Amino acid sequence: MKTGQSSQKSSDQALSYRDAGVDIDAGNELVERIKPSIKRTQRAGSVGSIGGFGGLFELPLDRYKNPMLVSGTDGVGTKLKLAIELQQYDTIGIDLVAMCANDIAVLGAEALFFLDYYATGKLTLEIAESVIAGIAEGCVQAGCALIGGETAEMPGIYQQGDFDLAGFCVGIVDKNNIIDGQNVQPGHNLIAIASSGPHSNGYSLIRKVIEVSEVDLQQDCAGTPLGKALLEPTRIYTKNLLELSQQQNLQAIAHITGGGLIDNIPRVLPQNCTAEIDKNSWQIPAVFEWLQQAGNIEQLEMYRTFNCGIGMVLVVEESITEDCITLLNQLGENAWKLGQVIEKTTDDSVTFK
Repeated sequence: MKTGQSSQKSSDQALSYRDAGVDIDAGNELVERIKPSIKRTQRAGSVGSIGGFGGLFELPLDRYKNPMLVSGTDGVGTKLKLAIELQQYDTIGIDLVAMCANDIAVLGAEALFFLDYYATGKLTLEIAESVIAGIAEGCVQAGCALIGGETAEMPGIYQQGDFDLAGFCVGIVDKNNIIDGQNVQPGHNLIAIASSGPHSNGYSLIRKVIEVSEVDLQQDCAGTPLGKALLEPTRIYTKNLLELSQQQNLQAIAHITGGGLIDNIPRVLPQNCTAEIDKNSWQIPAVFEWLQQAGNIEQLEMYRTFNCGIGMVLVVEESITEDCITLLNQLGENAWKLGQVIEKTTDDSVTFK
């Protein structure tokens, strides 16, 4: 090599970001496309519009004496793979909001605002617009404003057609009204609120069952195509739980997510308590019956992996149990007495009778 001669090979072509797989113009167009959806989510406290470096929200401090901010973050998991396979993109955003907003609702929080993160290998405007419209719909259902987000093109990280979602929700609760489970004790009752399906948990196992059973996802499942039943969006409970908590003294709320009934209910119980569940108090929905039969899944594994038709479990005093159930049903939920809290005499924090 001669002195002064560079060993670095140069290109005769002037390269651009688009040549590397990132289309800035498409990203800007997406922002314009989703503005009407985002406008739907505006609520008291919303400030400005999207497109800035950060989202602004004015806290409703006039309604809270000792305000505490509550935050939750999550994704949708491998339910995304099923949505991509079935090319159904309009509801997966609802799942994203639900998984975050429902988590903060169990503390008695009012959902205030939400931000999302959408990552893909190559931005397809129609798909991204549909997904974000779903996120906006989820925010409307939760009562929170979509105040910002991020869309990232990362060629080489994601395969063709793949994308991922994450988000976080921020809410507010008065310090004196936090639902923390500290006063849960034997003699309290358990109230179940129905789920809309598997929600966004257990989908690695669901996809495995689909694979080994070689099922036709268009086959009937209680009057609905199986694929549609499996993609039914997660129910958002925030508004109704907030309404209930403002009228009744709730001891604890468990969001039944990953880990199912067995792992989630103990998270809100003291060490000396066991949740005794009456397994005859509800009919497990058809989609879970199909999963158990097609996958030959043991009952204990079902209870530990899936919500089995129960999205939330409330712990309340016996004296207000019926009033809580009545109000929840009036608000549009399907609620019932699931069991009771008993004194712990074994290592099990959840038992079934």
